[in-house]
Amino acid sequence: MKLQEAVAKRIIEFCKKEQITPNKLATRSGIIQSTVNSIFSGRSKNPKLGTIQNLCQGLNISLKEFFDSPLFDDIDDN
Repeated sequence: MKLQEAVAKRIIEFCKKEQITPNKLATRSGIIQSTVNSIFSGRSKNPKLGTIQNLCQGLNISLKEFFDSPLFDDIDDN
């Protein structure tokens, strides 16, 4: 799995868990809606760590908690 796919899946997991929409996450995170949509759809090929950190703040989780998932065990960087 590619990194951007793992990031998108992880964010979607937390949104489902918190029962929030991408729009609500963007508002809570202070991130432009189109950026969140790009990450969700996989159009964002290299989401910045700062953006992920802001999303984590919007989800009330730490970066450690975000990356603590089997999704990130076998990242294909090719």
